[in-house]
Amino acid sequence: MLKVQSLGQIAYQVQDVQKSTEFFRDVVGLPFLFSAGPNLAFFDLNGCRLMVTRDGSQQETRNSILYFLVNSINEAYEALDGQVKRVDEPHLIAEMADHDLYMFFIEDGQGNTVGFMEERPK
Repeated sequence: MLKVQSLGQIAYQVQDVQKSTEFFRDVVGLPFLFSAGPNLAFFDLNGCRLMVTRDGSQQETRNSILYFLVNSINEAYEALDGQVKRVDEPHLIAEMADHDLYMFFIEDGQGNTVGFMEERPK
């Protein structure tokens, strides 16, 4: 039986890799690892790589939503003030047995939604 150890890399398709590099490095604060030509940029997500790649089509790109786990949803929300288009404000998603799940969403400047989440212990 196959046993997967962990998620190693996520591909995130965009129209403009340079614009996304600036977004993920300068706005979101992800550690930039390296570029592989003009159409690939790699970031560290605590041991998992985020690979930003250019979508070669002229169609609008849509991705799965990336959800970034943060220590404080309110601090993350304030840190992004004025830098991004906000979709909503921090809000309670679900009350779990041992924590409450809070989220908010922003746009990445290329039509993709990015989420931030906090698992707040009770």
